Amino acid sequence: MTPPITNTFILLLFSCTIFAQSSKINSAKTLFEAKNFSEAKKILAGISEGQADFAASRYFLGRIAFEEKQYEDAADYFEEATEVDSKVADYFNWLGNALGIIARDANPFRQGLLAPKMKSAWESAVALDPRNLDARRSLIEYYTQAPGFMGGSFEKAHDVALQIRKLDAAEGHLASGRIYMKEEKFAEAEREFIAMAKVKPDYVGGLANFYVTRKQYDKAFAIYGELNSKDPKNMLTIYQLGRLSAVSGTRLDFGESSMKKYLTYQPKAGEPSHAAAYMRLGNIYEKRGDKVAAKKAYETSLKLDGTLQEAKDGLARISK
Repeated sequence: MTPPITNTFILLLFSCTIFAQSSKINSAKTLFEAKNFSEAKKILAGISEGQADFAASRYFLGRIAFEEKQYEDAADYFEEATEVDSKVADYFNWLGNALGIIARDANPFRQGLLAPKMKSAWESAVALDPRNLDARRSLIEYYTQAPGFMGGSFEKAHDVALQIRKLDAAEGHLASGRIYMKEEKFAEAEREFIAMAKVKPDYVGGLANFYVTRKQYDKAFAIYGELNSKDPKNMLTIYQLGRLSAVSGTRLDFGESSMKKYLTYQPKAGEPSHAAAYMRLGNIYEKRGDKVAAKKAYETSLKLDGTLQEAKDGLARISK
């Protein structure tokens, strides 16, 4: 019989090993979230196959590869994670995401090979975690874009939207509205977006965007104008008012002042950049017929972000 102290020692050693592995993953996750990818990869590379956190290490290596736009590598990592641990919804969701990006740029033959894998990955994610709204949204995109022989179906998309509505009413109405837009059923789409805004007033921007898409600019101005009157210092609303002016070609003086006001603000992560604001100023000047000012605004936009295609297109238009 093994002495009790030996049992205690073995248990303690095992617990320390598990803690050390979990600590590694937590450290790597913190570094990943801070976008310190090189240091995160060093930690993750030290987790070997057979260790408790190996699947999680593959997942975070996949997330890093995805952020670095190495989508083939990302898909390989995510697939490995699902093979090691088939009970984690996020592993399947991100596998579907990576395959979706690869398929977007692939030739038709490869798209046909990737399509069922994408669909299966997202369906697995939903089966494992019915509250995973990201996977459900991706399934809707798949069902509305894929041909019927690959499983595409507006009926299936609407079924998923109804399931989302049970979890989050506003998100469900938003999903239904987007599906109707793709079906070009605009009255039904408007109904869903109005219902969405009633359930969650913070989503009213989605209704405004619908009106912009339908070129019903007065209705969009009315929505953003009301938001601005309630909170005059909200810079995102001010940006949207300027953007609306740029897109519609109306109220140009108001749009110009709105964008200039936004440029006095330092945007947070995820908010429209100064490059985007200068690009919209370029739109406004272009619609006003001021090519000199438009050129300067587009050039400033591209100095801040050389990837903005709309700024490139605008500069090309006024340079003819």
